[in-house]
Amino acid sequence: MSYKIVRANEAVVYEAPGHFGVTPTRLHNPQDVNDGKLVCGLSHFEVGGGCEFGANPLESIYYIISGQMEVTTDDGTKTTLMPGDTYHCGPGTKKGIINNGTTICDMLVCLLPPQG
Repeated sequence: MSYKIVRANEAVVYEAPGHFGVTPTRLHNPQDVNDGKLVCGLSHFEVGGGCEFGANPLESIYYIISGQMEVTTDDGTKTTLMPGDTYHCGPGTKKGIINNGTTICDMLVCLLPPQG
C-alpha cells in the first residue's frame, strides 16, 4: 500500500518503556506503506508525566500541540517547549522530558528507526 489514513478514533494505545503519566498512541508504523521508515504517534502527557532521562536508537522529533514540556538535554540544559515548538535529536542522544505545565500536553512524536 502506498498510503494509510488513520482516523482519530483508530489510534492504538501502547506501553512506552521508561515513560510515566502518559497515554501514548501509535498513528503510523513503517510497514503501513511501501518502503516506509517513519513511526508517528500522538502522546498525551498528564501534568508531571514524562520520560526518564536516557537514550534510544531512534532519530526523534517532538512537536508540542498543546500544553508544555520541559526537555533536559545531555549537557543538563532544561528548555520548556510551548505549542508550536519542536525538539529534534539524533539516535543515541540522552534526554529526559516532563510536563511541567498545569494542563495535559499533547505531543506529536515522529521517530526514524535505524536503517540497516
